[in-house]
Amino acid sequence: MFKFYKRIWQVTGRVQVLLIVLSLVVAALAAVPLQFQKDIINSIGPDLDVNVLLSMCAGYFAVIAVTNLFKFLLNYRSSVLGEATIRRIRAAVYEARFGADKGLPIKSESSGTVATILSAEAEEVGRFVGQAVANPLLQIGTLVSVVSFVAATQPYLGAFLVAIVLPQALIVLVLQEKVNTRVKSRTLVLRRATGAVSDQSLSDAAQISQDVLADFDEIYETRTGIFKLKLSMKFLMNLLSGAGLVGILLIGGLLMMHGRSDIGTVVASISALEKINSPWRLLLGFYKELSSVRVKYDLIVGEGLVTQTATQQPSKRSK
Repeated sequence: MFKFYKRIWQVTGRVQVLLIVLSLVVAALAAVPLQFQKDIINSIGPDLDVNVLLSMCAGYFAVIAVTNLFKFLLNYRSSVLGEATIRRIRAAVYEARFGADKGLPIKSESSGTVATILSAEAEEVGRFVGQAVANPLLQIGTLVSVVSFVAATQPYLGAFLVAIVLPQALIVLVLQEKVNTRVKSRTLVLRRATGAVSDQSLSDAAQISQDVLADFDEIYETRTGIFKLKLSMKFLMNLLSGAGLVGILLIGGLLMMHGRSDIGTVVASISALEKINSPWRLLLGFYKELSSVRVKYDLIVGEGLVTQTATQQPSKRSK
């Protein structure tokens, strides 16, 4: 994984710095709406000051607008970077396959295998590069920002949120490695099948047909295994998310009964749980995608498909 990220930084480091700055800004703003929610809810009552309510609501909306503006910039720049990387990988693969250097391993690969790499595998790896640094930084920053706010407001609720988050990480770490093994197996079988379809001749078409159909069956079995693992992770995380909501209501209710909390804090904690669930799921999804993309990247690099072209700047004509 270190070599993978080192390569990403070498090729796209300048743009990644901009994405990091945008991610930190969005993460820093994540907890601000919770404070507005808490203050607005606690201010509602017979002695409500309308002007104060209007100013708080205006501030609340302003934070939402600014946050979404920075999110837009972050997502746009990440998407553009990903698409540029896809173009570079495809150019590197194409030149390695059809260039003048006869010593590259890809020279012996079938046209079907190369087509698979150019279409699906290059796109998956390139798209990931656009979010390789900014995405985890944004999600981790959001988690820290939100949990810190809740912990500062009510330590018991903050500690409970942390207790809900950690088991989800363990679930993913245990099951994702099994998914990775199946992803690699599926990719290799798919390459073999597409290569056979592209290169088959009439003389041995019958035998190749049987082999290809067997490969299709193997791909099916592998994919169903992946589905079971992924849906199991989703089921367990949904269960923990539901337990988190029930736990906040229970702990919050007990604290309010003893005068150690207020309704605004409990409502803000429920919103915080939702804010945590979203980045946490995205972070876990990112880790799963990282594992899958790393497998694809290792397969491409292992075939000797990435050459110095990947580090070159796009030509003026391509711009």
